[in-house]
Amino acid sequence: MEHIIVGIDTGKTSAIACMDLHGSIKALSTAKSAGIPWLVEEIRKAGIPVVISGDKKKSQETVRKLASIFNCVLFAPKEDIKVKRKNEDALSHMAHSTHERDAISAAKAAYNRYSNKLNQAERLAKLSNADPENIKAMVIKKYSVYEAVKNRKNVGRFVRA
Repeated sequence: MEHIIVGIDTGKTSAIACMDLHGSIKALSTAKSAGIPWLVEEIRKAGIPVVISGDKKKSQETVRKLASIFNCVLFAPKEDIKVKRKNEDALSHMAHSTHERDAISAAKAAYNRYSNKLNQAERLAKLSNADPENIKAMVIKKYSVYEAVKNRKNVGRFVRA
């Protein structure tokens, strides 16, 4: 199962966008009147989350709960993501609704926040014959790239959902 970054849009209609650690959308789901159990199931089907993100500066309760359930990083943008930015983020993806658009934008904002570290982790992991995906997950969970590579034998205890 691969590590993912999850963007969430909650409300009467909820949507999730699951992005791999290379920045590609791997799953996109929407449901009306969806609760936490539906969100958890959809995320589990897509992968092991290392980041859960919303599109608002102040994280919604559901987003915080999901980050807690999966013991992963909670990401909130410095400011609410503007509609113009959301539309730009969703252009290259098959968003079928504004909810999916918002979830894509939330995932993309989180990915952009970590992209330099993820690229550095991938390069160093390859040089060290380590699994890049696990090293990236550790880096997101607040390890330095060097600590993650050095401690790669202990990776399993840090990145499991």
